[in-house]
Amino acid sequence: MSRLSRRSFTSALAAAPAALAAAANPVVLPDERVRIGAIGVGGRGRGITQNAARYGDVVAVADVDSQRAGVSAEKYKADAVEDYRTILDRKDIDAVVIATPDHWHSKITIDAMLSGKDVYCEKPLTLTIDEGKQICQVVQRSGRVCQVGTQQRSEFRLFFLQAIAMIRDGRIGQLRKVVASTGGGQTGGPFKTAAVPGHLNWDMWLGQAPKVPYTPERCHVNFRWWREYAGGQMTDWGAHHVDIALWAIGIPEKGQMKISGKGDVLQVANGYNMPAQFDVTCTMPNGLPLQLVTGQRQGILFEGDKGRFFVNRGGIYGAPVDALKDSPLPENAISDVYGGRQPGDHMRNFFESIASRKQPISDVFSHHRAVSVLHLANLCLLLGRELTWDLATEQIVGDKDAQQQQSREQRKGYEITV
Repeated sequence: MSRLSRRSFTSALAAAPAALAAAANPVVLPDERVRIGAIGVGGRGRGITQNAARYGDVVAVADVDSQRAGVSAEKYKADAVEDYRTILDRKDIDAVVIATPDHWHSKITIDAMLSGKDVYCEKPLTLTIDEGKQICQVVQRSGRVCQVGTQQRSEFRLFFLQAIAMIRDGRIGQLRKVVASTGGGQTGGPFKTAAVPGHLNWDMWLGQAPKVPYTPERCHVNFRWWREYAGGQMTDWGAHHVDIALWAIGIPEKGQMKISGKGDVLQVANGYNMPAQFDVTCTMPNGLPLQLVTGQRQGILFEGDKGRFFVNRGGIYGAPVDALKDSPLPENAISDVYGGRQPGDHMRNFFESIASRKQPISDVFSHHRAVSVLHLANLCLLLGRELTWDLATEQIVGDKDAQQQQSREQRKGYEITV
């Protein structure tokens, strides 16, 4: 496919929504500075905390690693605590940003909303399908704002919004196939156990997961390669690309989806156990295949009966994109995808939603439906068989063993309660 040059992209994008800023609703932020608690301030946590600090005041940070908590507390002149519940008990904190390992996302998000806090939580929001159902219930019941950190909905020079606008405008005709490529995962192990560092509360880091001896490779960045704590590359990058793919497709609310495929299910004692390579096809009720692959190039390929194009964080490429120079998208096409709002900063959208009390651009309901597909894909690989998913009832059809694995046993003291 032809590569879109910087100049042709700029002209195409400018021609498509020339009045984007004027047409979009004006940015409205809270009248007073929002007081923020940051929960999980490791690598990604530092990034989103710094981003949130542009719109509010970080007054407290929580991390089970006291070294990490101390660094961020000093930077923001904030209180440092180990237990996130200390932050939730504070009445002077309005919102929290969460960037813990994945297996903690649901519980902290739910606890925060039930304590009256608005929430920005990194993706994937859940470890299991049932956790997603619980979060949706709590959002509806509590009325809290909850933004998921799928930043491709807002940022990266609007490439992904443009892709959806092109599909809606029929630029590649009828969709025939969508391929979401995540890149490969990691393999490794068996790993040696070690003494728990004095600055780490290992029991609390484990949370709902089974109690096991401390292994450095389980912790911090590498947690995502363990089924006990995450969903591997499938839910890490898949949460971004499949979210966009399903936004473009318009996943139906009724009917049955078929999930089938293959992957290298890893069986290493005290080693990484999530598929590092996979090829899974999720067939929509209308027959449209959404293929989830590791591939060599991360991004999304949209194929229609009149053309195809590829989009990732680096750009958007293909003949239908080049054609925008002479035949631009309708005015406001991109802002219409973004709900008539002004795109460009995912964290800002969270604070806009705090002010308006409207759903953010990455709401828990759309995210739950997208990440459920990824959980199902991982389960399909784990069990080694095709699954059938009923979109209306959110249940696996005709497979009791698979149905039971929509949830997991949670270690005593760390259960999710709604």
